[in-house]
Amino acid sequence: MCRTKSAAADQSPQSQPHVLLLVCGGIAAYKAIECMRGLQRAGCDVRVAMTDDACKFVGPTTFEALSGHAVATSLYDFDDSPIPHIYLSDWADVVLVVPCTANVLAKLATGIADDVVSASALACDKDFVIAPAMNTKMWNNPATQHNVHTLLQRGMHLITPATKMLACGITGTGALASVTNIVDTCLLWCARRLQPQILSSKKVLITAGPTHEAIDPVRYIANASSGKMGYALARAVRDAGAEVTLVTGPTALAAPCGVTTIDVTSAREMYERSLEAFTGVDAAILTAAVADWTPVEACDHKLKKHAEPLSTLALRETDDILRSLSAQKEQRIVIGFAAETDDLVAHAQQKLADKRCDMIVANDVSRADSCFGSNTNTVSFVTPSSVEQLPTLSKKEVAEHIVAKLAELLR
Repeated sequence: MCRTKSAAADQSPQSQPHVLLLVCGGIAAYKAIECMRGLQRAGCDVRVAMTDDACKFVGPTTFEALSGHAVATSLYDFDDSPIPHIYLSDWADVVLVVPCTANVLAKLATGIADDVVSASALACDKDFVIAPAMNTKMWNNPATQHNVHTLLQRGMHLITPATKMLACGITGTGALASVTNIVDTCLLWCARRLQPQILSSKKVLITAGPTHEAIDPVRYIANASSGKMGYALARAVRDAGAEVTLVTGPTALAAPCGVTTIDVTSAREMYERSLEAFTGVDAAILTAAVADWTPVEACDHKLKKHAEPLSTLALRETDDILRSLSAQKEQRIVIGFAAETDDLVAHAQQKLADKRCDMIVANDVSRADSCFGSNTNTVSFVTPSSVEQLPTLSKKEVAEHIVAKLAELLR
């Protein structure tokens, strides 16, 4: 097998998270590749160790080609070190086990180290993220549940398997959790290990997404907000050590792990849930694009355009969440968002004065690289004393800048 020896273990900057991916022999082994790619896209350096059975499902060459590192498949044949389990465990910041079979779960719980995967795990004192996948009967077996309990008591982070149709054809609990969930959980613990916890002990409320204002059971008033900025912000605030409550309107996004997520539909629901959550937080960041108007009365049946033409629609203003929270904030910090198509800073300054919050993040949605649904934003931070224009950045980078600004305001 052709292997390319890498010196990355010695040269990678500490700011780049090191994830040791332990791949076990299950039908879901191919999803370990997707997990690795997701971690790489997030900036992680990933090394891989595989059991003999895992190699029967996915070849080591695939992981070697995509990771750029030699893959450890044995305790005795590893190009980068004569002692692979110590080398890999010392290198790792976080260990991810995907898919974790019942057999390897038992080894982790009992300390068995009879191959490179179990030996690397036993030698490692870092955070573990474990994503089990197995037949329902194996998952529900008292022995497996005892092993799960043991690992949880030791502080390992276990991602509960999904309930769906399994490879054997039956439907039950035991399928591998979503790749998105696995990657997000792993990134959380990478951040907790490597990133300064500048919001440690803080509690933050975040709103995200659009609201849907019902006209009838199938029609509603809404906008094009995707929720991407709010969800990126929830992850960034979480990664900085805060306890996050995310009140979100309807989106197609997966809820961030480690975040208390409250799903709402209408502006009224978002207003009520936000006020409830605000009572126990240190700060609120309101990214949601809440509808400004809602029908005075929603019809209880689908309107027929021929029999019940909608020639007019009576509307009323929705409750102003930003104004309401700012009015009762006292020592708490409240940050609002403003999506504008012209006179960006002037409109943001007017909104700041009108709402009486601490900062407005003004987003120019007239630009193709900053509109609703884009993966980048061009924003300005507007406070009573300053205007700070940021370049076009990814939403993740914008979120990190907001976290830094929030920490400064909280001080």
